[in-house]
Amino acid sequence: MLKRILALVAALLLLAGCTPPVDTDGFTIITTAFPAFDFARQIAADDANIRMLLSPGAEAHSYEPTPRDMIDIQNCDLFIYAGGENEAWVTDMISSLEIDEDKVIAMLDVVTPLYEESVEGMESGHHHHDESCGHDHDHQDTEGYDEHVWTSPNNAALITKAIADRLCALDAANAAAYSSRCDAYQARLAKLDADIRAAVDGAKRRTMVFGDRFPVRYFTEEYGLEYFAAFPGCSADTEPSAATIAFLIDKVKEQNIPVVFSIELSNRRLASAIAEATGAKVLTFTSCHNLTKEEFESGATYISLMEQNLANLQEALY
Repeated sequence: MLKRILALVAALLLLAGCTPPVDTDGFTIITTAFPAFDFARQIAADDANIRMLLSPGAEAHSYEPTPRDMIDIQNCDLFIYAGGENEAWVTDMISSLEIDEDKVIAMLDVVTPLYEESVEGMESGHHHHDESCGHDHDHQDTEGYDEHVWTSPNNAALITKAIADRLCALDAANAAAYSSRCDAYQARLAKLDADIRAAVDGAKRRTMVFGDRFPVRYFTEEYGLEYFAAFPGCSADTEPSAATIAFLIDKVKEQNIPVVFSIELSNRRLASAIAEATGAKVLTFTSCHNLTKEEFESGATYISLMEQNLANLQEALY
């Protein structure tokens, strides 16, 4: 499928004389998902046109680029993507379309990556390799990395610094503005990190239960939290075994856990079933990979979403 798209894109580029993106005014940034989009707009503000390929409300792990997307990527000034195996199409595209790697940022390359892991009670037997969100450098010893690197605010700070540095290099005329906005945003991320750390340090428990996939390992690792979940972060499975459901119910009861988490854009069926069996409440803990159309249109940001995560986390840990 990807090869056909790449061939079609190459033909379209030749026929259209390298058709420019939809909006060619000024510096153009394209991102695959919401975190990179939001980080880029915090740094670039009105000095760049920024487009997110993933539509608000869409399932991130089933996204496939259209020929139009690929033409826009070919012609943009900076392209930012997660870097996991879920976006392996990017590696092929960069090579096939001969895109300058100085104009590309893989967020996974900016941080210290963590492998996805299967913890006790988690469904992992049907966790297919091609949907594992692993890293896609050489398909040897880097497979299996969790791509949701931004769920740690400290990683978000590293990523935004990398974006700012690249923007300064590519668009020197606006370098001072990029640097100034980056410094201000770094301070906001530092406050977010301090607020989360203070909440966790003062909590009476340190365990999170997800009746859902678990795409926030970087968050729990950063703040020393334990977790139990039904599926790994990018599992294609949606129907857990009876043993998994029973295990999670037992954990909630044993530790008297008041909240069972679901993730963004989830149907919440499993979390609701666990809550019904235990008396717990269902709350959302978003990985920020994507957000609803309403959230997007109302101006939600990575920080506002993470602040809501913090409020929900406090209900779970206190």
